Amino acid sequence: MKSRTIRTIALCGLMLGIMLPASAGTLSGTVRNGTTGAVVPNQDVILIQLQGGMQSAGTFKTDAQGRYTMDHPAIGQAPVLVRVQYRGVNYHQNVPPGTATADIEVFDSTPNSDALHVFQRVIVLQPNGAVLLMGEEFSVHNESKPPVAVFKEDGSFIFDVPSGAELGQVSAAGPSGMPLVQGTIEKGKGRYAIAFPMRPGENNVRVSYQFPYANNEAKIRATSPYAAQRVVLIAPPTMTISGAGFAPAGSEQGFNLYARDNVPANTPFDFSVSGTAPPPSDMPAQSSGMGGPAESGAAVSTIPGRLDHLKWVLLGGFAALFALGAIFLWKRPLPQPAHVSTAAPRAASQKPASKHADADAVVTQVTESASRSAAQSLEEMKETLFRLELRRQAGTISEDEYARELQSAQQKLRDLLA
Repeated sequence: MKSRTIRTIALCGLMLGIMLPASAGTLSGTVRNGTTGAVVPNQDVILIQLQGGMQSAGTFKTDAQGRYTMDHPAIGQAPVLVRVQYRGVNYHQNVPPGTATADIEVFDSTPNSDALHVFQRVIVLQPNGAVLLMGEEFSVHNESKPPVAVFKEDGSFIFDVPSGAELGQVSAAGPSGMPLVQGTIEKGKGRYAIAFPMRPGENNVRVSYQFPYANNEAKIRATSPYAAQRVVLIAPPTMTISGAGFAPAGSEQGFNLYARDNVPANTPFDFSVSGTAPPPSDMPAQSSGMGGPAESGAAVSTIPGRLDHLKWVLLGGFAALFALGAIFLWKRPLPQPAHVSTAAPRAASQKPASKHADADAVVTQVTESASRSAAQSLEEMKETLFRLELRRQAGTISEDEYARELQSAQQKLRDLLA
């Protein structure tokens, strides 16, 4: 009976957190010029809803101190973006559910790309019948001093795709980590550019394309107008990779890694690939868990950025599965502990110090614990779904096992968000 009462109290607290108006529809922050350190007054700040396809939900202005405040039902209940167009350059800030404050940093800009440095270039290869699916991620550091954004309307960042490849989708993300799909500017001979502001700090550019893969083999020539501190190739274990300067760099989550350091700008490098994804009958003995070779003692090279960061490359064939989780998240956002903890002191101040105050404390404590537990469970579930699909792409799980584990994971996700 006591346990049931506590669950009822926690549920009431969670509902209270959802209904608090300050967290459900208000967002405020400051727009500041990161180059000069000064606030930006009288600046338009646009609220963008992600559900339904990046629709503008209103425009608000900063005051003389560079502060803005906006109200909208979607704020706090679903992921949204805020956009500031400063001196012709768009800056975006991701606002996840439960967030009430979002400061936006803008910069003076320069067309000079000398401050850009490609720290790492990762190329992921995945056979798919007569084509080879390929995805690249460039980790681009803007090391300008004083800090300025690198932006050119005819292309802030330039990349090449191998001859014969068919370009797919291109996206870019600034230091805030929110990837946005980019239109491409064709430069000729397999060279493209994107007009994306490279902000000070680490930016990421992601490119997907497919390459002819007749007879399960291909020879690929890659180039880049930027020098790269490290180039990493990632492929399933049944593929053979060979190329001058590339050396085995261990394995991670069922994929083999090959690395080459200090690749000069505008210097082509060739590598050959052959083989297919392993059939389910050849999968390692890991069907009971979500781990990869690292759990069984295989060596893992120290490479900046884990394979998890490249899940975008491998998600093309199963985007619908993750859309399911995204819909649940957007429709049923988890209440944040801060919502209840800020409400509890107000309730206590309106009542005499008595056993009611003790009850309020219990509500706060239990609700915070429940919220933390739910958030942690949701993160674990998203990681489980990703690893399940990763195993399927690598061919390390049979279709029957995949179907069973997928059904179980989806049910747990529904139960968690019910």
